[in-house]
Amino acid sequence: MKFKFLAILSLFAAACSSAPRPVQQNANSAATADKPQSVLAHSGEPTPSTSGEKPKWTQSGEPIDTSKFDAAIVASDRALNTKPGDESLKKAAAKAYFDRGFALTEARQYASALGDYRKALKLNPNDPESKKWIDQIIKIYDGIGKSYPKEGEEPPALPFTKAK
Repeated sequence: MKFKFLAILSLFAAACSSAPRPVQQNANSAATADKPQSVLAHSGEPTPSTSGEKPKWTQSGEPIDTSKFDAAIVASDRALNTKPGDESLKKAAAKAYFDRGFALTEARQYASALGDYRKALKLNPNDPESKKWIDQIIKIYDGIGKSYPKEGEEPPALPFTKAK
């Protein structure tokens, strides 16, 4: 009798563990059932739409103090305005924009950094570093399925507030 009870119990347990689990169905499950979900699907970030269209970019990253970079840009722009054709002043202004762009890249403020790299490249079209970083940022946006800011749409750096 004890043997029959254990046999039935083990058959019951085996049957329960191998039975397919019911799947919760909702309105969105049919559309996403065939596609694997990424980390973005759970992060609150917008994900690419099913129409193949990339969602609008968003500003993100860590706020940083860019005041020293901003001052260098203002000074180099002023100097360049006095002598617009001076190549050394153009290169100095390009370096100022590149330096701020690099700091913003390290703070993961890619949309803002993209604008600075583009300005640097306009001032110094032969700068391979600015071109490289523009391409890198575009690859980052493409890799996460988001649109990157078009030229002139780049936002300013995130506001930085000093801790008290």
